[in-house]
Amino acid sequence: MEAVSTSRTTSWTTFGGDLHLDLTERRAAGAGLRAALEDALREAVQDGRLTPGTRLPSSRALGEDLGIARNTVVEAYGQLTAEGWLSSRQGSGTTVARRTVPEPVQGRRPAPRAVRARQTARYDLMSGRPDLSLFPRTAWLAAARRALATAPHEALDYGSPLGRIELRQALTHYLARVRGVRTDPDHLLVCTGVTQGLGLLCAALRERGARTLAVEEYGLPPQHAVARAAGLATAPVPLDADGALVDRLDPRAGAVLLTPAHQFPTGAALSADRRAEAVRWAREQDRYVIEDDYDGEFRYDRQPLGAMQALDPERVVYAGTAAKSLAPGLRLAWLALPDALVEPVARLKALADTMSPVLDQLTLAELITSGTYDRHVRRCRLHYRRRRDHLVAALAEHAPHVRVTGIAAGLHVVIRLPPGSTPEPELLARAQQAGLALHGLAWHRTTPSPAEAPTALVIGYATSPDHAFPAAVQALCELLRGA
Repeated sequence: MEAVSTSRTTSWTTFGGDLHLDLTERRAAGAGLRAALEDALREAVQDGRLTPGTRLPSSRALGEDLGIARNTVVEAYGQLTAEGWLSSRQGSGTTVARRTVPEPVQGRRPAPRAVRARQTARYDLMSGRPDLSLFPRTAWLAAARRALATAPHEALDYGSPLGRIELRQALTHYLARVRGVRTDPDHLLVCTGVTQGLGLLCAALRERGARTLAVEEYGLPPQHAVARAAGLATAPVPLDADGALVDRLDPRAGAVLLTPAHQFPTGAALSADRRAEAVRWAREQDRYVIEDDYDGEFRYDRQPLGAMQALDPERVVYAGTAAKSLAPGLRLAWLALPDALVEPVARLKALADTMSPVLDQLTLAELITSGTYDRHVRRCRLHYRRRRDHLVAALAEHAPHVRVTGIAAGLHVVIRLPPGSTPEPELLARAQQAGLALHGLAWHRTTPSPAEAPTALVIGYATSPDHAFPAAVQALCELLRGA
């Protein structure tokens, strides 16, 4: 008589993986043991958990792990092989057969539109990402080896939610030298991306009584979603050629989120008068300015603008990131915090994930202190400037009717079409048909665009690989010629 342990539903296989097969409900519904096993395996293949080519455990291993007779597994494998779900060859074991890719599970949310567009598009001109082929793999590996070889044993233990002292010390000197930031290691917090940092700040501000975050009229919708998830309403601040109109700040706002060095996405730089006005507002109203310096290292045709934080480190929170200079997948960013926000933000960071990954922090610290990071940024700056020049020249030649703005810095430009051009939604649909992944300017608005808003596109020129970039620019020019 066969015995089955209904409490054991995970098979720890002899080839190092695990195979989750839940037979309990099927057995309770009256299915025989073999039928229950066949149904569980069939379902795992259908829903994509077992992909084509996956090698299954041997009949002996699966039988032992599930507490059932080996012959039952052999018979189930044989039946599913006959049905075409599995493939079995002498000496090669049993694998999942090559079949038509199953339809997505009903009710499961699709991937975000931007992700789907990038997955299906031939040319990626989305903004917000660097050229990942520039990531300094060799230098990173060498720095990681040096950092790990010299790190004290305690570095691998639980540590301060502020982050490793080595990175906070390196960032203190680097940010002072390159961006003019006034801070020290005790006021720096390393976070898992600016998204997390903003979420921690919004939660801390909410604890202090804030209910509204002022945001630029055009910005990054995911950041606005983070603020709302933390319990803050968002209030738009109008923009013009000199950046945010800070004299129009919502009086209910507990803080304002700005991109003063290079407004995202319009490209405007916040004027000196408005910087001073924003800081004065924060002082007089006991409020804070959150400065998102997302691409502070990349300036081409103008002198670098120093960080706004230097005007008042006790009223301006500086947020920087390695996402553009290195790669977003590192999930490394930092906040230079006013004294009053260090404790609450560090406490919330500890609750969120204890601390950011240590080895990556140590590696980045080594890159910075060795000078390798500076050399890498200079190399990237030259590369992106060439990309920008190629794009601007192509547009001037093949689409002279458009106006290109925001070109002095960053990794993207805004292309503005003349009145009477193809409406933005229709132009985006044409772009998708042409294999171009890109955003319209309207996607970045905090409120719906008015019907009379002119058509504009936000074009990221960093993401596309070198071999595809000229063709991507050509396809863009053809799109604009027909608009």
